[in-house]
Amino acid sequence: MDIMTAIFSRRSIRKYKSQPVPEETIQKILRAGMSAPSAGNQQPWHFIVVNDRKILDEVPKAHPYSAMVKEVTVAILVCGDESLEKHKGFWVQDCSAATQNILLA
Repeated sequence: MDIMTAIFSRRSIRKYKSQPVPEETIQKILRAGMSAPSAGNQQPWHFIVVNDRKILDEVPKAHPYSAMVKEVTVAILVCGDESLEKHKGFWVQDCSAATQNILLA
């Protein structure tokens, strides 16, 4: 699939299956996130893979837009690390680009 097809056919999923996501798929999605562009190639992100049900159930208590996490078997948290910044203030755009790659993958 070319990138334009991926962009135009992307959709949001709000109903999830209860089956586990294969490790190979998770690794591929993480590689997509790590391949995102970043200001000065600073890559100010950390990706946290969460598959512990107890932790997944706690996420919506801290993040108001994550209610769907209660239904998933795994989630990837994209975290910006200001200590990795070479160019002040660009971590938001950089993490957003990484998130977009993850969504498209």
